[in-house]
Amino acid sequence: MTWLQPVLAVAAAVLIAFIVSAVVSLIFRLIAKREAWASRLVIRVRRPFRTTLLIALVWIAFSSSMQNVLPKGYTGDSLVGQVFRCALIVAMAWLIASLAIYFEDLGLARYRLDQPDNRVARRLRTQVLLIRRLTVAAIVIIAAGAILLGFPGVEAVGASVLASAGLVSVIAGLAAQSTLSNVFAGIQLAFSDALRVDDVVIVETQWGRIEEITLTYVVVHIWDDRRMVLPSTYFTTTPFESWTRRNSELLGQVDFDLDWRIAPGAMREELDRILAATDLWDKRVKVLQVTDAVGGFVHVRILVSAVDAAVLFDLRCLVREELVTWMHEKSPQSMPRTRVEQVATEAPSRRATKSTAAEGGLFTGEHADTERAALFTSAIPIVERSAIVERDAPGND
Repeated sequence: MTWLQPVLAVAAAVLIAFIVSAVVSLIFRLIAKREAWASRLVIRVRRPFRTTLLIALVWIAFSSSMQNVLPKGYTGDSLVGQVFRCALIVAMAWLIASLAIYFEDLGLARYRLDQPDNRVARRLRTQVLLIRRLTVAAIVIIAAGAILLGFPGVEAVGASVLASAGLVSVIAGLAAQSTLSNVFAGIQLAFSDALRVDDVVIVETQWGRIEEITLTYVVVHIWDDRRMVLPSTYFTTTPFESWTRRNSELLGQVDFDLDWRIAPGAMREELDRILAATDLWDKRVKVLQVTDAVGGFVHVRILVSAVDAAVLFDLRCLVREELVTWMHEKSPQSMPRTRVEQVATEAPSRRATKSTAAEGGLFTGEHADTERAALFTSAIPIVERSAIVERDAPGND
């Protein structure tokens, strides 16, 4: 019968925990009929609250009832107490983390991402998600420290480890350099407002949205449902395009190379009709211009605007498709053409007169040209050898 008292005490503790949790849950469910925050609180903390309450009451009942059962000097109750203490610390850490996440979600509920101008909401969501991870990590570390501090000898073991960790800490620091840089880069991205969840970016020539920002990496949801995982340092060291840095509205361009017979006025009227018949256009920008007319083609550029990148892409495709259909049906002369002109073989021209390109040279261009040319081009006189001998004989000086 001595062991019946602890069993009854534990059963009573379980029953009390069940009753208390049911009463608390009922109260919050009644409040939830009028307040939305109460229903979120019940969903988020119901399980950790019940677990924490159950462990605490069972521990109290078991400890108080076993004092009259165990013999004096028995040390096994300390081991049971350590188990209950560790379980209670884990349950309380779970409860505190759930409450922290609940309050963060409660703050985020005021800022929705499905609004047209959601820049502030995306910035706050990015920061809150990062704070959530830091909070959970801090709670886990504190809970682990509280568990270890309850075991005798942990202080001595920790001191010896710290005393002999000089070289190991240096090696670990060098090995974790890239990881720490990614951690600090993730914090910088979140709190510098340089990157936010749901931002539209161009990275590595790929169009996508920021799906997740963690302490060490960023997940980009590519337009074809692929995921690109990039380290946080990529966005702090590499230039990238952000299409939603200040707002989500964008301008899009549609280009045509058409024939010279195109009528820009008629094409502009057709553009007005297309944009007036669609909800994709946000009525901000509507421009049709002839930006070039060389090389046998007329270059027409169309600028339209939309509320975000996805809608803009659909609008550009719509404008391009409708104008191509219009040119086929109403303005076929506008279609681009390449012209080739056939020319008959021409008769050879008469021989040109003597070129005067060399006038003004060394021997031409002034009155002294004849004398200078004679010095170089006149015939050289031929002298007989006998005349030379006779001239060179003595007495003919």
